[in-house]
Amino acid sequence: MKRIILYIALGLAAPFAWAQVSQTTTTTTTTEGNGTITEYTPGSSIVLKETTGPRHYRFGKKVVYVTRSGKELDEDTVRTRVRVGVPVHVHYVGEGDDMMIDRVVLDED
Repeated sequence: MKRIILYIALGLAAPFAWAQVSQTTTTTTTTEGNGTITEYTPGSSIVLKETTGPRHYRFGKKVVYVTRSGKELDEDTVRTRVRVGVPVHVHYVGEGDDMMIDRVVLDED
């Protein structure tokens, strides 16, 4: 009798022991945008006038500012050079309302 109960218990538990585990993979891509700055809130957001119209971006946790030649800008230089009217290229991750900038490239050196 004990064997029968053991076999029934094992039979009921077996499907759970060998159950498949599902895995979800999320793919993120880095995309570029470019235009002229029309609104700029340091550390928060930026709006660019692009060929398709105005586009809103948010800043990620770490944003790198560089010149067209690749020279990284310090905070003081960013405060003076990044402003409304300056043409820039931005690298961002995400789509739709979740466009998070991680790199801003000034079109001037």
